[in-house]
Amino acid sequence: MGTNQMPTSTQPSDARVIERSMNAIRSIVRALRINTRAIELKMGISLAQLFVLQQLAERSAASLNELAERTATHQSSVSVVVRRLVERGLVSRTAAVADKRRIEIEVTPSGRDLLAGAPMTIQTQLMQALDRMSTDDQSTLADLLERWLREAKIDLATPPMLGEDDGEVRTASA
Repeated sequence: MGTNQMPTSTQPSDARVIERSMNAIRSIVRALRINTRAIELKMGISLAQLFVLQQLAERSAASLNELAERTATHQSSVSVVVRRLVERGLVSRTAAVADKRRIEIEVTPSGRDLLAGAPMTIQTQLMQALDRMSTDDQSTLADLLERWLREAKIDLATPPMLGEDDGEVRTASA
């Protein structure tokens, strides 16, 4: 079987399950694409930047690690987004009053102005939906998605935030 061919042993019932899974992924990708385009046109920033800005508007962060945890992403990924927001004057990074070794990340007045009337991000929608699921279901879903990606030889190592393109496609075989 070639690398781009469907397995020939797929039974009709298996095909329907595969179709349901692929349709779910296509729906996520489509929603992400639509949300990204709408936000970039309306706001002039990326989907990931809006998501981080909204998280910081709710509560400033005492560190990049704290912000990474709140955004359910890796510290290196959120760091790139914060840097871009700082460059645009939408977020500030300052030494914490209590401990000068720590930084505080917060939304600037310009950032708050930009947030007025901002739409909900797809990340927020997906995270809120996951939060409504039981812990067991969350764990099962994560396990199955990770297994599916490993089987497809898609690298799970530190992907960029949703809506923030890192400019490269990663596969385990590359």
